[in-house]
Amino acid sequence: MNEYIISCCSTADLSLEHFTKRDIHYLCYHFMLDDDTFPDDLGQSISLEEFYGKMADGAMTKTSQPNVEEYTNYFRPFLEEGKDILHLTLSSGISGAYNSACIAGDILREDYPDRTIYIIDSLAASAGYGLLIDAVADKRDEGLTIDELKEWTYKNLLFDNHWFFSTTLTYFIRGGRISKTAGTIGNMLNICPLMNVNSEGKLIVKEKIRSKRKVIKAIVDKMEELARDGLDYNGKCYISNSGCFEDARAVAELIEQRFTKLDGKVEIYNIGTVIGSHTGPGTVALFFWGSERTI
Repeated sequence: MNEYIISCCSTADLSLEHFTKRDIHYLCYHFMLDDDTFPDDLGQSISLEEFYGKMADGAMTKTSQPNVEEYTNYFRPFLEEGKDILHLTLSSGISGAYNSACIAGDILREDYPDRTIYIIDSLAASAGYGLLIDAVADKRDEGLTIDELKEWTYKNLLFDNHWFFSTTLTYFIRGGRISKTAGTIGNMLNICPLMNVNSEGKLIVKEKIRSKRKVIKAIVDKMEELARDGLDYNGKCYISNSGCFEDARAVAELIEQRFTKLDGKVEIYNIGTVIGSHTGPGTVALFFWGSERTI
């Protein structure tokens, strides 16, 4: 059986320690903060606290995905070592990285015809993408071959549930996703949109809820409704947050009270600089295994 590696991108928003411990390889996206360019390297070049602080102070951000050349240069050393590759990309519903990775894979298959390269669209984002790649690592450690793991991933990725809320519409206005008038009124009314990622990997607003207290309850209610086995859910639960740890902790505490059979405590991560460039500070995202995602 050929040796293989599993891989994703930095936008899975797990910690450097987690990636290292689980032997998960990753490629960095990039972002600009005003006039300075950085790799999305899990807070090594700039801390997440500083990043979100600068955004709150008005700094402008832009992001860029790895291009074909970067993917080619990233994959090639593994192939040179005689290893096959299973790489999961950030959702094609929010990024063009899947296409770039596929083109790189096609180029490299010509140079390394004896190697296997699988590129999979995760249809996932942030620590939901992380929850999926972590489960892939579990299956690798159970001894699945790369072909078996590819099939398992395709069969299971849409059971990875993603729910988000934001306590401010400021960055939705800045990014042009809602009008300035609608966003200003929404902020005045304390509207906290509850969103999910659908079966196409796109972020969809599902409800407009007034007050942080109510949206925190609503997102946990969604987990109770959709989680595998309901309140008997015994899988992992991840939360990511953009500079609002106390809000994330409030969600985690409510989940741990309701779901007493969780696989360990709720794990809280930071939304990284790339996804955080679009959400801004004030977003909490919840991820768990549950009902299959639909449109």
